[in-house]
Amino acid sequence: MAEQPTHTAFAGERLIASGALPDVAAAAHQAGAPVLIFDDATAQQVEVDFRGSLAEVLARLTPDEQPRSPGRPKLGVTAREVTLLPRHWAWLAGQPGGASVALRKLVEEALRSPAAQKRAAQEAAYRFMSVMAGDRPGFEEAARALFAGDAGAFDVHSKPWPTDIRSHARRLAAAALRAV
Repeated sequence: MAEQPTHTAFAGERLIASGALPDVAAAAHQAGAPVLIFDDATAQQVEVDFRGSLAEVLARLTPDEQPRSPGRPKLGVTAREVTLLPRHWAWLAGQPGGASVALRKLVEEALRSPAAQKRAAQEAAYRFMSVMAGDRPGFEEAARALFAGDAGAFDVHSKPWPTDIRSHARRLAAAALRAV
């Protein structure tokens, strides 16, 4: 079973909740202050409509049924177009299961590579840092250290940031700063 995505909410510079989106949204609704919610895997901001009661807020978190499109929607598969050279199509056609299976295997293998995981961690940490610490002392130096893989410099340059922002940025950056 896939692990449920986690989210983190900040009210200003204070972390107010971390966990499953419904739990984080409930804490954010109760906070009554402007709140930013981040997806922990990507650090993308998550928009939540806080109008109404908590039950109404939570009911809006479940995505509406989308019209069915080509592909295997129950599996989350959607049809898209891919442009390849003839030699690529020839190679794909000769693979067991055909082009779709071969492409999915190649993508899954690439996603599991240490380099891809490091890059994803760098991008998530940088996205969060840009929003929450982009105007703070040491941001540019910490960003350079993040992409250079220099954990010591990252810690030094993020030290002046508010505790919750610094801790969350370091947590997001940890995978990027480990030796690959």
